[in-house]
Amino acid sequence: MISGVDRRLLVHANWPLLGFAALLFLAGIVNLYSASGERLENGIRVAPFFYRQILWGGIGLCALILCTLFDYRHLKPLAFPFFAVTLLLLVLVPLIGVRVSGAQRWISLGFFNLQPSELAKISTLLMTTTLLSRYQSPLDWPRFSLTLLIAFLPCALIFIQPDLGTALLLLMLTGGIILYHGIRLSILKVCLVVLPVLPPLGWFFLLKEYQKKRILTFLDPSQDPTNAGYHITNSKIAIGSGEIWGKGFQEGAHHLLRFLPEKHTDFALAVFSEEWGLIGSLLLLTFFCCFLLCIANTAREAKDRFGSLLCAGIFFYFFWQILINIGMVVGLIPVVGVPLPFISYGGTATIVNCILLGFVLNISMRRFMFKAR
Repeated sequence: MISGVDRRLLVHANWPLLGFAALLFLAGIVNLYSASGERLENGIRVAPFFYRQILWGGIGLCALILCTLFDYRHLKPLAFPFFAVTLLLLVLVPLIGVRVSGAQRWISLGFFNLQPSELAKISTLLMTTTLLSRYQSPLDWPRFSLTLLIAFLPCALIFIQPDLGTALLLLMLTGGIILYHGIRLSILKVCLVVLPVLPPLGWFFLLKEYQKKRILTFLDPSQDPTNAGYHITNSKIAIGSGEIWGKGFQEGAHHLLRFLPEKHTDFALAVFSEEWGLIGSLLLLTFFCCFLLCIANTAREAKDRFGSLLCAGIFFYFFWQILINIGMVVGLIPVVGVPLPFISYGGTATIVNCILLGFVLNISMRRFMFKAR
C-alpha cells in the first residue's frame, strides 16, 4: 500500500522534467547508434560504445531513483567529505591516471574508467550551495572569496590534466550560483572591471601552446584546415550538408566515412544535424529549452534556500554545457571539449547527469513537506 505522504511525493514530482530528459536520452541513443556506425563493404558495423551507453543509461536510472528516496537536506552534512574525497581523486589523477589522446583524466577501476572531474561537478555544486544556503544577505568580500576558493581548488587540479573546458565550466557554474544568491554591488562592479583583464593574462601565463592554437584556429579555421582546424571545418560541413530536412537516419556520409572526428562525443550534434537537418536540430533545441525551464521552475518553487540554490546550480550546470557545446560545434567559440548532455557518449557524465536530475526531482517531490524559510 502507498501511504498518503508517498502519493503526495509522486504527485509533486516534476514529471515533465523526467519526460524531456527521457526524450533527450532517447535522441542521444538513436544518434549514437548512427554515429558509431562505420560503412563497410558488407554493410554498417556498429561500434561497442553504443551498447555501453545503454548500460550507463540503466545505471544512471538506478542512481536517479536512489537520489529521490531520501530528504535532499541530508546532503548538506555530506558536502564537505564528498568534496574532500573528490580533491583527493583529482590529486591522484596525475600520479596513477590513465592517459588517453594526450590527456590524463581517468583512473582505471578495471571494468570502468572513473573521471574525477565529473565528480567534481557534483561535489563543488553541493559544497557551494551548502555554504551559500547559510547566508541570507548578499555576499560580502570574505564570503565571496571563500566561495571562489572552493571552486578554484578543483579547477586548478582539473586544468593541469589538462581539461580547460571542465575547469571553465566549474567556474561559470559557481559564478551562476553566486549571482543567483546575490552579491553586493561593490563586488559586482569590481568583477566587471577585472573580468576583461583575465583573458589576456590567461593567454600569456596559463594557456598551453595547443590551447592557443585552438583559439587562433577558431578565429581563422582556414589557416590550418588539415590539423588544428580539421574538427571545426568538418563539423560545419556536416551541419551544412544536412540543410533543412537532413539526409535521413544513417545517411550522413560525412561521419560514416570518418571525415568527422569525435563524432560520438564532442561533435555528436554535428552528426544529428547532418541526418535530421535544421528542423530536427530546432526540435532538439526546443527539448533542451523545455528541460531547462522545468529545472528553473523547480528552483523557483523550492521552499528552502538550499533546495532553491541546488536547483539553480543544476540549471547552470546543464545550461553552460549546452551553450558551450552548441557554440563549439557551429564555430561560435573555440573547441574546449565540453560534451552535450544526454547526446554525447560518456559513462561517468551520463551517471552524473542522472544523479543531478534525481536531486531536482527530489526537491520538487518534497516542496510541500515544510514551510518556506
